[in-house]
Order: sequence, then C-alpha cells, then structure tokens
Amino acid sequence: MAAAAQPKLEVPAAAADPVADRWLRVEPLPCLLTIEIAVPGFTVGDLVQLEQGRIIASRWTVGQDVPLRINGVLIAWSEFEIVQDRLAVRLTELA
Repeated sequence: MAAAAQPKLEVPAAAADPVADRWLRVEPLPCLLTIEIAVPGFTVGDLVQLEQGRIIASRWTVGQDVPLRINGVLIAWSEFEIVQDRLAVRLTELA
C-alpha cells in the first residue's frame, strides 16, 4: 500500500530572507510623517489668533516640491495634489 503524498510545506519568502524578516518586525512601529510648507512672516501674534476655519497664506505655489520627513529626517520631496475631494501628496523624488 503506497503512502499518501504529503503536502509540501513552503516557507514564505519573507521568512527565508533574514533582511525581509527584520523589516517585518519593525513595520508596525509608529512614525511621524510631516510635510512642510514654509510660512515666512508668521508671528506669535498670528499663532495666538489661530482658530478653526482661519486661512494662513503661504508662498507655496502649485507644482512646487515640499519636503517630506519621517521623524524629522528628510526622506523625500513631494507635491500636493487634489484626488477626488481630498488633498493628497505625491512623492516626486527620494532624498
């Protein structure tokens, strides 16, 4: 009587690659992503007067790249874009 064929267990690629395995362990860690738009001439008085709905003028123009930082470290340049009814950021260049 022939033995039933045992299914072959496959190891996921991530587990076979120690570098990928390290990334799997850190992927859930939180980080702070910031996108910076300079507002020259902004004063403490402007800060005190901030309230919901207030518009703050900047010198940023459409199409101008803005820095994208993770935990304060510059990682890329990006640009703002409207997607449907939301403001989005498109990466344009890695730092």
